[in-house]
Amino acid sequence: MLSTTPSLSTSQLWVKRAFVGLLYLLAFYLVLTIYLQGEILFALLTLVIVTAGIYIFSSERTYRWRYVYPGVAAVGIFVVFPLLCTVVIAFTNYSGSNQLSFERVVQQLQSQHYFSGERFDFKLLEGAEKRYQLALHNKTLQKSYLSAPLALAELKGDLTVEEVATLPDATVAPLKVITQNRQQLQSIHLTLPNNDVLTMSSLRQFSQQSPRFSFESSDQILTNHETGERFKPNDEIGFFQQIDEQGNFTAKRLEPGYTVGIGWANFAKILTDEGVQKPFIQIFIWTVVFALLTVVFTTLLGMVFASLVQWEALKGKAVYRLLLILPYAVPGFISILVFKGLFNQSFGEINLILDNLFGIRPEWFNDPFLAKAMLLIVNTWLGYPYMMIVCMGLLKAIPQDLYEASAIDGATVWQNFTKITMPMLIKPLMPLMIASFAFNFNNFVLIQLLTQGRPAMISTSTPAGHTDLLVSYTYRIAFEGSGTQDFGLAAAIAVIIFLLVSGLALFQLRLTKLQQD
Repeated sequence: MLSTTPSLSTSQLWVKRAFVGLLYLLAFYLVLTIYLQGEILFALLTLVIVTAGIYIFSSERTYRWRYVYPGVAAVGIFVVFPLLCTVVIAFTNYSGSNQLSFERVVQQLQSQHYFSGERFDFKLLEGAEKRYQLALHNKTLQKSYLSAPLALAELKGDLTVEEVATLPDATVAPLKVITQNRQQLQSIHLTLPNNDVLTMSSLRQFSQQSPRFSFESSDQILTNHETGERFKPNDEIGFFQQIDEQGNFTAKRLEPGYTVGIGWANFAKILTDEGVQKPFIQIFIWTVVFALLTVVFTTLLGMVFASLVQWEALKGKAVYRLLLILPYAVPGFISILVFKGLFNQSFGEINLILDNLFGIRPEWFNDPFLAKAMLLIVNTWLGYPYMMIVCMGLLKAIPQDLYEASAIDGATVWQNFTKITMPMLIKPLMPLMIASFAFNFNNFVLIQLLTQGRPAMISTSTPAGHTDLLVSYTYRIAFEGSGTQDFGLAAAIAVIIFLLVSGLALFQLRLTKLQQD
Protein backbone atom coordinates (compact mmCIF):
# COMPACT_ATOMS: atom_id res chain seq x y z
CA MET A 1 0.00 0.00 0.00
CA LEU A 2 1.45 3.34 -1.03
CA SER A 3 1.71 6.12 1.55
CA THR A 4 -0.23 9.29 0.82
CA THR A 5 1.86 11.34 3.23
CA PRO A 6 4.36 13.58 1.37
CA SER A 7 8.01 12.86 2.22
CA LEU A 8 10.00 15.51 4.04
CA SER A 9 13.40 16.80 3.06
CA THR A 10 16.32 16.36 5.46
CA SER A 11 16.14 19.97 6.67
CA GLN A 12 12.39 19.79 7.19
CA LEU A 13 12.81 16.51 9.09
CA TRP A 14 15.36 18.04 11.46
CA VAL A 15 13.17 21.10 11.98
CA LYS A 16 10.28 18.78 12.84
CA ARG A 17 12.44 16.80 15.26
CA ALA A 18 13.67 19.98 16.94
CA PHE A 19 10.12 21.28 17.32
CA VAL A 20 8.90 17.95 18.78
CA GLY A 21 11.90 17.90 21.14
CA LEU A 22 11.04 21.41 22.29
CA LEU A 23 7.46 20.32 22.98
CA TYR A 24 8.76 17.38 25.05
CA LEU A 25 10.99 19.73 27.06
CA LEU A 26 8.07 22.06 27.75
CA ALA A 27 5.94 19.06 28.76
CA PHE A 28 8.59 17.76 31.18
CA TYR A 29 9.01 21.26 32.63
CA LEU A 30 5.26 21.48 33.20
CA VAL A 31 5.20 18.02 34.82
CA LEU A 32 8.17 18.90 37.05
CA THR A 33 6.47 22.13 38.15
CA ILE A 34 3.29 20.29 39.10
CA TYR A 35 5.29 17.57 40.88
CA LEU A 36 7.21 20.13 42.96
CA GLN A 37 3.85 21.51 44.12
CA GLY A 38 3.16 18.11 45.70
CA GLU A 39 0.51 17.06 43.15
CA ILE A 40 2.00 13.66 42.27
CA LEU A 41 -1.12 12.11 40.71
CA PHE A 42 -1.87 15.22 38.66
CA ALA A 43 1.76 15.34 37.50
CA LEU A 44 1.54 11.70 36.41
CA LEU A 45 -1.72 12.38 34.54
CA THR A 46 -0.19 15.38 32.78
CA LEU A 47 2.89 13.34 31.84
CA VAL A 48 0.83 10.56 30.26
CA ILE A 49 -1.71 12.80 28.48
CA VAL A 50 0.72 15.40 27.11
CA THR A 51 3.56 13.08 26.06
CA ALA A 52 1.14 10.61 24.47
CA GLY A 53 -0.51 13.46 22.57
CA ILE A 54 2.82 14.78 21.29
CA TYR A 55 3.88 11.32 20.15
CA ILE A 56 0.57 10.51 18.44
CA PHE A 57 0.36 13.81 16.53
CA SER A 58 4.04 13.84 15.55
CA SER A 59 4.47 10.23 14.37
CA GLU A 60 3.21 8.88 11.06
CA ARG A 61 2.89 5.36 12.51
CA THR A 62 0.16 6.53 14.93
CA TYR A 63 -1.75 8.59 12.38
CA ARG A 64 -5.04 6.72 12.83
CA TRP A 65 -4.97 7.32 16.60
CA ARG A 66 -5.28 11.07 16.09
CA TYR A 67 -9.03 10.71 15.63
CA VAL A 68 -9.71 8.78 18.83
CA TYR A 69 -7.07 10.34 21.07
CA PRO A 70 -9.21 13.38 22.16
CA GLY A 71 -11.98 11.05 23.33
CA VAL A 72 -9.55 8.70 25.08
CA ALA A 73 -7.82 11.66 26.75
CA ALA A 74 -11.16 13.04 27.92
CA VAL A 75 -12.05 9.66 29.46
CA GLY A 76 -8.70 9.60 31.21
CA ILE A 77 -9.06 13.12 32.58
CA PHE A 78 -12.72 13.12 33.59
CA VAL A 79 -13.34 9.44 34.44
CA VAL A 80 -10.18 7.46 35.17
CA PHE A 81 -8.26 10.19 37.01
CA PRO A 82 -11.09 11.13 39.45
CA LEU A 83 -11.64 7.43 40.08
CA LEU A 84 -7.96 6.85 40.85
CA CYS A 85 -7.91 9.89 43.16
CA THR A 86 -10.94 8.55 45.02
CA VAL A 87 -9.33 5.13 45.42
CA VAL A 88 -6.07 6.69 46.66
CA ILE A 89 -7.91 8.92 49.17
CA ALA A 90 -9.82 5.87 50.45
CA PHE A 91 -6.52 4.44 51.73
CA THR A 92 -5.48 7.63 53.58
CA ASN A 93 -6.60 9.62 56.63
CA TYR A 94 -7.45 12.62 54.43
CA SER A 95 -9.97 14.72 56.37
CA GLY A 96 -10.78 18.25 57.45
CA SER A 97 -7.91 18.20 59.95
CA ASN A 98 -5.50 16.13 57.80
CA GLN A 99 -5.34 17.85 54.42
CA LEU A 100 -1.76 19.10 54.20
CA SER A 101 1.51 17.34 53.47
CA PHE A 102 4.04 16.81 56.25
CA GLU A 103 6.26 19.63 54.95
CA ARG A 104 3.35 22.09 54.76
CA VAL A 105 2.34 21.28 58.35
CA VAL A 106 5.89 21.88 59.62
CA GLN A 107 6.02 25.13 57.67
CA GLN A 108 2.68 26.29 59.07
CA LEU A 109 3.60 25.45 62.66
CA GLN A 110 6.93 27.25 62.34
CA SER A 111 5.12 30.36 61.07
CA GLN A 112 3.26 30.72 64.39
CA HIS A 113 4.48 33.37 66.84
CA TYR A 114 3.83 34.29 70.44
CA PHE A 115 4.25 37.50 72.44
CA SER A 116 7.69 37.40 74.00
CA GLY A 117 8.14 41.04 74.99
CA GLU A 118 6.55 44.45 75.21
CA ARG A 119 3.56 45.68 73.24
CA PHE A 120 3.41 49.14 71.66
CA ASP A 121 0.35 51.06 70.54
CA PHE A 122 0.93 52.55 67.11
CA LYS A 123 -0.64 55.03 64.76
CA LEU A 124 0.12 56.48 61.35
CA LEU A 125 0.93 60.19 61.30
CA GLU A 126 0.11 61.93 58.05
CA GLY A 127 2.80 64.11 56.49
CA ALA A 128 3.35 66.06 53.31
CA GLU A 129 3.15 64.47 49.86
CA LYS A 130 1.19 61.44 51.18
CA ARG A 131 4.04 60.29 53.37
CA TYR A 132 3.46 58.72 56.77
CA GLN A 133 5.40 58.10 59.97
CA LEU A 134 4.93 55.14 62.27
CA ALA A 135 4.48 56.36 65.84
CA LEU A 136 4.86 53.83 68.70
CA HIS A 137 4.11 54.37 72.39
CA ASN A 138 4.35 52.07 75.42
CA LYS A 139 2.37 53.30 78.42
CA THR A 140 4.18 51.02 80.87
CA LEU A 141 7.70 52.04 79.84
CA GLN A 142 6.62 55.58 79.00
CA LYS A 143 8.64 55.46 75.80
CA SER A 144 7.82 56.65 72.31
CA TYR A 145 9.41 55.83 68.97
CA LEU A 146 9.08 57.38 65.53
CA SER A 147 10.05 56.23 62.04
CA ALA A 148 11.24 58.32 59.13
CA PRO A 149 8.57 59.65 56.71
CA LEU A 150 7.77 57.01 54.09
CA ALA A 151 5.17 56.35 51.44
CA LEU A 152 2.90 53.43 52.28
CA ALA A 153 4.13 51.59 49.19
CA GLU A 154 7.66 51.65 50.68
CA LEU A 155 6.58 49.87 53.88
CA LYS A 156 8.35 46.52 53.55
CA GLY A 157 11.30 44.67 54.98
CA ASP A 158 13.27 46.02 57.97
CA LEU A 159 12.60 49.50 59.28
CA THR A 160 14.44 51.32 62.04
CA VAL A 161 12.65 53.61 64.53
CA GLU A 162 14.23 56.20 66.82
CA GLU A 163 13.26 57.05 70.38
CA VAL A 164 11.71 60.50 70.84
CA ALA A 165 10.71 62.44 73.92
CA THR A 166 7.26 63.27 72.63
CA LEU A 167 5.37 62.38 69.52
CA PRO A 168 4.76 65.23 67.06
CA ASP A 169 1.35 66.86 66.92
CA ALA A 170 0.26 65.65 63.50
CA THR A 171 -2.91 64.37 61.85
CA VAL A 172 -3.55 60.71 62.66
CA ALA A 173 -4.56 58.55 59.72
CA PRO A 174 -7.98 56.89 60.15
CA LEU A 175 -8.34 53.17 60.73
CA LYS A 176 -9.49 52.80 57.13
CA VAL A 177 -5.99 53.63 55.88
CA ILE A 178 -4.44 51.02 58.17
CA THR A 179 -6.94 48.39 57.02
CA GLN A 180 -6.29 49.13 53.34
CA ASN A 181 -2.52 48.81 53.85
CA ARG A 182 -2.59 45.99 56.37
CA GLN A 183 -0.61 43.63 54.15
CA GLN A 184 2.30 46.10 53.86
CA LEU A 185 2.25 46.82 57.60
CA GLN A 186 2.31 43.12 58.46
CA SER A 187 5.34 42.55 56.25
CA ILE A 188 7.65 45.03 58.01
CA HIS A 189 9.96 44.45 61.00
CA LEU A 190 10.54 47.46 63.24
CA THR A 191 13.95 47.54 64.96
CA LEU A 192 14.20 49.49 68.22
CA PRO A 193 17.44 51.18 69.39
CA ASN A 194 18.06 48.19 71.75
CA ASN A 195 17.80 45.84 68.69
CA ASP A 196 14.42 44.39 69.75
CA VAL A 197 12.31 43.58 66.67
CA LEU A 198 8.58 44.35 66.59
CA THR A 199 5.93 43.07 64.18
CA MET A 200 2.29 44.01 63.72
CA SER A 201 0.02 42.00 66.05
CA SER A 202 -3.26 43.88 65.58
CA LEU A 203 -4.66 46.92 63.81
CA ARG A 204 -3.43 49.16 66.62
CA GLN A 205 -0.42 47.31 68.07
CA PHE A 206 3.12 46.27 67.29
CA SER A 207 4.62 43.65 69.60
CA GLN A 208 7.80 41.77 70.19
CA GLN A 209 7.03 38.26 68.90
CA SER A 210 9.11 35.11 68.62
CA PRO A 211 8.58 31.89 66.67
CA ARG A 212 6.57 29.47 68.79
CA PHE A 213 7.97 26.28 67.24
CA SER A 214 11.29 25.09 65.91
CA PHE A 215 11.79 21.78 64.12
CA GLU A 216 14.90 19.60 64.13
CA SER A 217 14.83 17.41 61.03
CA SER A 218 17.59 15.14 62.37
CA ASP A 219 15.57 13.77 65.30
CA GLN A 220 12.09 14.86 64.05
CA ILE A 221 11.47 16.87 67.25
CA LEU A 222 9.22 19.95 67.24
CA THR A 223 9.85 22.21 70.25
CA ASN A 224 7.40 24.77 71.66
CA HIS A 225 9.60 27.63 72.93
CA GLU A 226 6.70 29.22 74.80
CA THR A 227 5.88 26.19 76.97
CA GLY A 228 8.94 23.97 76.52
CA GLU A 229 6.80 21.06 75.27
CA ARG A 230 8.22 18.66 72.71
CA PHE A 231 6.30 17.00 69.90
CA LYS A 232 7.06 14.21 67.46
CA PRO A 233 5.19 13.15 64.31
CA ASN A 234 2.95 10.12 64.80
CA ASP A 235 2.55 8.61 61.33
CA GLU A 236 -0.21 6.27 62.52
CA ILE A 237 -2.65 9.15 63.07
CA GLY A 238 -0.99 11.93 61.03
CA PHE A 239 -0.45 14.45 63.85
CA PHE A 240 2.42 15.94 65.81
CA GLN A 241 1.90 14.38 69.25
CA GLN A 242 3.47 15.44 72.53
CA ILE A 243 6.16 13.17 73.99
CA ASP A 244 7.35 12.79 77.57
CA GLU A 245 10.94 12.62 78.80
CA GLN A 246 11.16 8.94 77.80
CA GLY A 247 9.99 9.77 74.26
CA ASN A 248 6.56 8.14 74.65
CA PHE A 249 3.49 9.72 73.09
CA THR A 250 0.96 11.47 75.34
CA ALA A 251 -2.63 12.47 74.57
CA LYS A 252 -1.91 16.06 73.43
CA ARG A 253 -1.52 16.70 69.70
CA LEU A 254 -1.18 19.72 67.43
CA GLU A 255 -3.48 20.93 64.67
CA PRO A 256 -3.40 20.75 61.70
CA GLY A 257 -2.48 17.17 60.89
CA TYR A 258 -0.87 15.75 57.78
CA THR A 259 -2.01 13.10 55.32
CA VAL A 260 -0.66 9.55 55.70
CA GLY A 261 -1.56 6.19 54.24
CA ILE A 262 -3.59 3.99 56.60
CA GLY A 263 -4.16 0.94 54.42
CA TRP A 264 -7.55 -0.74 54.70
CA ALA A 265 -8.49 1.11 57.91
CA ASN A 266 -11.37 3.05 56.34
CA PHE A 267 -12.89 -0.11 54.86
CA ALA A 268 -12.38 -1.95 58.15
CA LYS A 269 -14.08 0.94 59.95
CA ILE A 270 -17.17 0.50 57.79
CA LEU A 271 -17.37 -3.19 58.74
CA THR A 272 -16.26 -3.12 62.39
CA ASP A 273 -17.00 0.30 63.92
CA GLU A 274 -20.56 0.09 65.27
CA GLY A 275 -21.03 3.85 64.92
CA VAL A 276 -20.41 3.49 61.17
CA GLN A 277 -21.42 -0.11 60.53
CA LYS A 278 -24.97 0.19 61.87
CA PRO A 279 -26.02 3.26 59.82
CA PHE A 280 -24.13 1.96 56.76
CA ILE A 281 -26.04 -1.34 56.75
CA GLN A 282 -29.40 0.37 57.35
CA ILE A 283 -28.74 2.97 54.66
CA PHE A 284 -27.51 0.30 52.21
CA ILE A 285 -30.70 -1.75 52.69
CA TRP A 286 -32.88 1.34 52.31
CA THR A 287 -30.96 2.39 49.19
CA VAL A 288 -31.63 -0.97 47.52
CA VAL A 289 -35.30 -0.96 48.61
CA PHE A 290 -35.76 2.64 47.46
CA ALA A 291 -34.25 2.02 44.03
CA LEU A 292 -36.12 -1.27 43.58
CA LEU A 293 -39.54 0.07 44.64
CA THR A 294 -39.06 3.17 42.51
CA VAL A 295 -38.43 1.00 39.44
CA VAL A 296 -41.46 -1.18 40.23
CA PHE A 297 -43.84 1.72 40.87
CA THR A 298 -42.74 3.87 37.92
CA THR A 299 -42.80 0.90 35.53
CA LEU A 300 -46.24 -0.32 36.59
CA LEU A 301 -47.72 3.16 36.60
CA GLY A 302 -46.15 3.92 33.22
CA MET A 303 -47.60 0.70 31.76
CA VAL A 304 -51.07 1.39 33.11
CA PHE A 305 -51.18 5.00 31.88
CA ALA A 306 -49.70 4.06 28.49
CA SER A 307 -52.40 1.42 28.06
CA LEU A 308 -55.14 3.86 29.12
CA VAL A 309 -54.13 6.71 26.79
CA GLN A 310 -54.08 4.26 23.85
CA TRP A 311 -57.42 2.68 24.72
CA GLU A 312 -59.63 3.13 21.66
CA ALA A 313 -62.79 3.70 23.69
CA LEU A 314 -61.23 6.61 25.61
CA LYS A 315 -62.20 10.07 24.33
CA GLY A 316 -59.84 13.04 24.58
CA LYS A 317 -56.75 10.84 24.62
CA ALA A 318 -54.51 13.70 23.49
CA VAL A 319 -55.49 15.82 26.50
CA TYR A 320 -54.89 12.99 28.95
CA ARG A 321 -51.58 12.19 27.30
CA LEU A 322 -50.48 15.82 27.61
CA LEU A 323 -51.49 16.04 31.28
CA LEU A 324 -49.73 12.80 32.17
CA ILE A 325 -46.48 13.88 30.49
CA LEU A 326 -46.41 17.29 32.24
CA PRO A 327 -44.42 16.05 35.29
CA TYR A 328 -41.65 15.06 32.88
CA ALA A 329 -41.66 18.55 31.30
CA VAL A 330 -41.29 20.44 34.60
CA PRO A 331 -37.68 20.60 35.93
CA GLY A 332 -37.22 18.01 38.66
CA PHE A 333 -35.90 20.36 41.34
CA ILE A 334 -38.98 22.58 40.98
CA SER A 335 -41.33 19.61 41.43
CA ILE A 336 -39.35 18.45 44.48
CA LEU A 337 -39.54 21.88 46.14
CA VAL A 338 -43.28 22.08 45.37
CA PHE A 339 -43.84 18.67 47.01
CA LYS A 340 -41.76 19.81 49.99
CA GLY A 341 -44.31 22.56 50.53
CA LEU A 342 -47.29 20.25 49.90
CA PHE A 343 -46.08 17.79 52.56
CA ASN A 344 -45.42 20.51 55.15
CA GLN A 345 -46.90 19.33 58.44
CA SER A 346 -48.43 22.65 59.49
CA PHE A 347 -49.28 24.46 56.28
CA GLY A 348 -49.10 21.85 53.50
CA GLU A 349 -52.18 21.20 51.40
CA ILE A 350 -51.87 17.42 51.80
CA ASN A 351 -52.12 17.60 55.59
CA LEU A 352 -54.94 20.14 55.37
CA ILE A 353 -56.96 17.71 53.22
CA LEU A 354 -56.17 14.75 55.50
CA ASP A 355 -57.10 16.81 58.55
CA ASN A 356 -60.46 17.81 57.10
CA LEU A 357 -61.28 14.28 55.91
CA PHE A 358 -59.84 12.06 58.65
CA GLY A 359 -58.64 14.43 61.39
CA ILE A 360 -54.96 13.43 61.07
CA ARG A 361 -51.79 15.42 60.38
CA PRO A 362 -48.97 12.97 59.57
CA GLU A 363 -45.45 14.09 60.45
CA TRP A 364 -43.97 13.42 57.05
CA PHE A 365 -40.51 14.78 57.84
CA ASN A 366 -40.17 13.48 61.42
CA ASP A 367 -41.38 9.89 61.17
CA PRO A 368 -38.85 7.57 59.42
CA PHE A 369 -41.50 5.39 57.74
CA LEU A 370 -43.60 8.34 56.53
CA ALA A 371 -40.50 10.16 55.29
CA LYS A 372 -39.53 7.12 53.20
CA ALA A 373 -43.09 6.78 51.89
CA MET A 374 -43.03 10.46 50.92
CA LEU A 375 -39.78 9.97 48.99
CA LEU A 376 -41.27 7.05 47.06
CA ILE A 377 -44.40 9.04 46.23
CA VAL A 378 -42.43 12.01 44.93
CA ASN A 379 -39.94 9.86 43.02
CA THR A 380 -42.74 7.85 41.41
CA TRP A 381 -44.36 11.09 40.30
CA LEU A 382 -41.07 12.24 38.76
CA GLY A 383 -40.26 8.90 37.08
CA TYR A 384 -43.46 7.45 35.65
CA PRO A 385 -43.82 9.82 32.62
CA TYR A 386 -40.59 8.54 31.06
CA MET A 387 -41.68 4.92 31.49
CA MET A 388 -45.09 5.82 30.07
CA ILE A 389 -43.54 7.36 26.94
CA VAL A 390 -41.38 4.27 26.38
CA CYS A 391 -44.32 1.93 26.94
CA MET A 392 -46.46 3.90 24.49
CA GLY A 393 -43.93 3.13 21.79
CA LEU A 394 -43.57 -0.52 22.77
CA LEU A 395 -47.33 -1.05 22.77
CA LYS A 396 -47.38 -0.37 19.03
CA ALA A 397 -45.17 -3.44 18.53
CA ILE A 398 -47.59 -5.86 20.25
CA PRO A 399 -49.61 -7.76 17.59
CA GLN A 400 -53.31 -6.96 17.74
CA ASP A 401 -54.06 -10.60 16.90
CA LEU A 402 -53.28 -11.49 20.51
CA TYR A 403 -55.95 -9.16 21.84
CA GLU A 404 -58.47 -10.35 19.25
CA ALA A 405 -57.84 -13.97 20.21
CA SER A 406 -58.23 -13.15 23.91
CA ALA A 407 -61.50 -11.32 23.18
CA ILE A 408 -62.85 -14.46 21.50
CA ASP A 409 -61.89 -16.44 24.64
CA GLY A 410 -63.81 -13.89 26.75
CA ALA A 411 -60.77 -12.37 28.55
CA THR A 412 -61.30 -9.24 30.63
CA VAL A 413 -59.31 -6.00 30.37
CA TRP A 414 -57.29 -6.94 33.46
CA GLN A 415 -56.48 -10.35 32.03
CA ASN A 416 -55.32 -8.75 28.79
CA PHE A 417 -53.07 -6.42 30.75
CA THR A 418 -51.54 -9.10 33.02
CA LYS A 419 -51.33 -11.94 30.47
CA ILE A 420 -50.42 -10.08 27.27
CA THR A 421 -49.43 -6.43 27.76
CA MET A 422 -47.21 -6.75 30.82
CA PRO A 423 -45.22 -9.84 29.71
CA MET A 424 -44.69 -8.32 26.25
CA LEU A 425 -43.38 -5.06 27.75
CA ILE A 426 -41.22 -6.38 30.61
CA LYS A 427 -38.61 -8.05 28.40
CA PRO A 428 -37.69 -5.02 26.22
CA LEU A 429 -37.97 -2.76 29.30
CA MET A 430 -35.52 -4.82 31.38
CA PRO A 431 -32.30 -2.95 30.35
CA LEU A 432 -34.05 0.37 30.96
CA MET A 433 -35.28 -0.83 34.36
CA ILE A 434 -31.74 -1.82 35.35
CA ALA A 435 -30.49 1.61 34.25
CA SER A 436 -33.30 3.24 36.25
CA PHE A 437 -32.30 1.18 39.29
CA ALA A 438 -28.68 2.34 38.96
CA PHE A 439 -29.78 5.98 38.59
CA ASN A 440 -32.05 5.91 41.64
CA PHE A 441 -29.34 4.08 43.59
CA ASN A 442 -27.46 7.42 43.44
CA ASN A 443 -30.43 9.82 43.43
CA PHE A 444 -28.70 12.54 45.44
CA VAL A 445 -30.79 15.50 44.26
CA LEU A 446 -34.11 14.13 45.54
CA ILE A 447 -32.75 13.35 49.01
CA GLN A 448 -30.84 16.62 49.37
CA LEU A 449 -33.72 18.85 48.27
CA LEU A 450 -36.60 17.04 49.98
CA THR A 451 -35.39 15.60 53.30
CA GLN A 452 -31.60 16.14 53.48
CA GLY A 453 -31.48 12.60 54.90
CA ARG A 454 -33.62 13.44 57.93
CA PRO A 455 -34.92 12.32 60.39
CA ALA A 456 -31.50 11.80 61.89
CA MET A 457 -30.30 8.49 63.32
CA ILE A 458 -29.11 8.45 66.91
CA SER A 459 -26.03 6.80 68.43
CA THR A 460 -23.92 7.12 65.28
CA SER A 461 -20.38 8.45 64.99
CA THR A 462 -21.09 9.84 61.52
CA PRO A 463 -23.92 12.12 60.35
CA ALA A 464 -26.64 9.78 59.09
CA GLY A 465 -30.39 9.93 58.53
CA HIS A 466 -33.16 7.40 58.01
CA THR A 467 -33.83 8.65 54.46
CA ASP A 468 -30.18 8.92 53.42
CA LEU A 469 -29.04 6.97 50.40
CA LEU A 470 -25.45 5.79 50.25
CA VAL A 471 -24.54 8.74 48.02
CA SER A 472 -26.05 11.35 50.36
CA TYR A 473 -24.56 9.54 53.37
CA THR A 474 -21.16 9.79 51.70
CA TYR A 475 -21.70 13.50 51.03
CA ARG A 476 -22.62 14.17 54.66
CA ILE A 477 -19.56 12.32 55.95
CA ALA A 478 -17.33 14.35 53.63
CA PHE A 479 -18.85 17.80 54.11
CA GLU A 480 -21.18 17.82 57.12
CA GLY A 481 -19.23 15.89 59.75
CA SER A 482 -19.28 17.32 63.26
CA GLY A 483 -15.73 18.26 64.31
CA THR A 484 -14.01 16.97 61.18
CA GLN A 485 -14.80 16.11 57.59
CA ASP A 486 -13.70 12.54 56.93
CA PHE A 487 -12.89 12.50 53.22
CA GLY A 488 -11.03 9.20 53.50
CA LEU A 489 -14.04 7.34 54.90
CA ALA A 490 -16.33 9.01 52.36
CA ALA A 491 -13.98 7.94 49.55
CA ALA A 492 -14.06 4.34 50.83
CA ILE A 493 -17.87 4.34 50.69
CA ALA A 494 -17.70 5.94 47.24
CA VAL A 495 -15.48 3.08 46.07
CA ILE A 496 -18.04 0.58 47.35
CA ILE A 497 -20.82 2.46 45.52
CA PHE A 498 -18.73 2.41 42.35
CA LEU A 499 -18.24 -1.35 42.59
CA LEU A 500 -21.98 -1.90 43.14
CA VAL A 501 -23.04 0.31 40.24
CA SER A 502 -20.33 -1.21 38.02
CA GLY A 503 -21.73 -4.65 38.85
CA LEU A 504 -25.19 -3.46 37.79
CA ALA A 505 -23.76 -2.06 34.56
CA LEU A 506 -22.03 -5.35 33.75
CA PHE A 507 -25.24 -7.23 34.54
CA GLN A 508 -27.15 -4.93 32.19
CA LEU A 509 -24.63 -5.49 29.40
CA ARG A 510 -24.78 -9.24 29.95
CA LEU A 511 -28.58 -9.21 29.94
CA THR A 512 -28.68 -7.14 26.76
CA LYS A 513 -26.28 -9.55 25.06
CA LEU A 514 -28.39 -12.53 26.08
CA GLN A 515 -31.52 -10.87 24.70
CA GLN A 516 -29.75 -10.19 21.41
CA ASP A 517 -28.55 -13.80 21.21
